[in-house]
Amino acid sequence: MLHVERHSPERRGPAGPDGGGSRHADPVILLHGFTQSGAAWEPVTRALVAGGHHVVTPDAPGHGGSAGVAADLWESATLIVEAAGAGDYVGYSMGARMALHVALAHPEAVHRLVLVSGTGGIDGEEDRAARRAGDEEIARRIERDGVAEFVEWWLRRPLFATLPPDAAALDSRLGTSPAGLAASLRLAGTGSQAPLWGRLGAIEVPTLVVVGELDAAYRRHGERLVASIGANAALEVIPGAGHAVPLERPDRFAETLAAFLG
Repeated sequence: MLHVERHSPERRGPAGPDGGGSRHADPVILLHGFTQSGAAWEPVTRALVAGGHHVVTPDAPGHGGSAGVAADLWESATLIVEAAGAGDYVGYSMGARMALHVALAHPEAVHRLVLVSGTGGIDGEEDRAARRAGDEEIARRIERDGVAEFVEWWLRRPLFATLPPDAAALDSRLGTSPAGLAASLRLAGTGSQAPLWGRLGAIEVPTLVVVGELDAAYRRHGERLVASIGANAALEVIPGAGHAVPLERPDRFAETLAAFLG
């Protein structure tokens, strides 16, 4: 079972349609990126709760309070739905790939879908094999160096060049185990994921794809996601942000998210 935190608005005035103080019946389920935990969403969670949303923040398999859970992406999708339930699913990076698997395996659980800095996978088997080999090297680095030293190295990668150190949500990254992160990379990394591009047209719920203006590679992935899903999908580019949109521009991202969720 995954570790899950639930965040509810304060009860003020008449109850909302869900019986609490919320103005929004559907919970917002936030799926974090690799090395993080649900706590990394704190600035976004705070803004959504202030706007009357119930928010659910699971720790993905291998991360945070779910460090002892090992699962591939399809297994992760089932575990997430069992722990978080139905609602509006929002996934960032690794969490976006998990959200896609939730939407395909459990469409009844997804009311609206938001994919942030996500991809449908790597097309060619040769390229996926090369990525798996690279992921295996990184998994061994985690096991050798430990979480703290690995996270320091991880955040120096070009992907996070635009992420300020004080916005990196370090506390959310350090409360896990080397074995958990290594297992996550081996089982749920992009190299081990079968490409989903040809299946994305089955997603029928309203979908928002969010990318950072400065993240050229994932902007291309985002455009392809929109084209593959179809007319129910739209692209939103966040100015001044790179890959880690929710951490780099949490206020702008929360505004974009709240506008989409209504």
